[in-house]
Amino acid sequence: MVLMIMKRALISVYDKTGIVSFAEELSKLGIEIISTGGTLETLKEGEIRFVKHVSEVTEFPEILEGRVKTEHPKLVGGILALRDKKEHVKDLERHGIEPIDMVVCNLYPFERVTDQGADLKTALENIDIGGPNMIRAAAKNFENVVVIVNPRRYGQILSEYEKNGYVSVETRKVLAVEAFKETARYDSAIFRFLEKTLLSKASNC
Repeated sequence: MVLMIMKRALISVYDKTGIVSFAEELSKLGIEIISTGGTLETLKEGEIRFVKHVSEVTEFPEILEGRVKTEHPKLVGGILALRDKKEHVKDLERHGIEPIDMVVCNLYPFERVTDQGADLKTALENIDIGGPNMIRAAAKNFENVVVIVNPRRYGQILSEYEKNGYVSVETRKVLAVEAFKETARYDSAIFRFLEKTLLSKASNC
C-alpha cells in the first residue's frame, strides 16, 4: 500500500455543496485542480485560482454538448496508473500523462428527475456517463487515489491530510467502498426506470 502525497485533483460535481471552500483548501495545500465546465465556473466564481479545464490537460475540447469531456487517456490513465509499477510509470512518461491523486465527483440527479415525472428523453439526458467511469477508476485504484463522492467527507479528508501529510490506506478503503456503493445505487436506479418505461411500453405494443 502507498502513502500518497497528493499533487493533482480532478473535480467534477453536480452537487456543489461546499466545493468552493474545499477547493480553496486544496489549493492552499499546493494541490493542482482540474475541473469540468459547470464545476469550473463555480470555482472561478468562488475566486479559486489556478484551476485548469480538463481540455487543457487532454488537449481535446468537450464535445456533444458536454456528453464527452472526461473519457480521455490523459485523465483516465492518470487515475488508473499504478505508481509502483514501472511499466505504468513508463507509459505515463511516454504519453505525457501526469498522475491524478484525487477524484471528487458526484452524479447527475437521475432519481430526482425521474421522480418528478420526466419523460424518457429527459431521463436519458440525465444519465451520467463520465462521472461513474471516473469514480470507478479512482475506487479501483484506491491504493493510489483518493475518491470522494459525498460532500460530507470534505472536512474529514482535509483534516487527515493536513495532520498527516497523506490520506491513510484505511480511509481510502472506506472511500472506495462508498464510491462503488454509490455507482451501484445509481445504476440500479437507471435500470429500474428503463425496465419500467421501456418494457412496459413494449408489452403494450
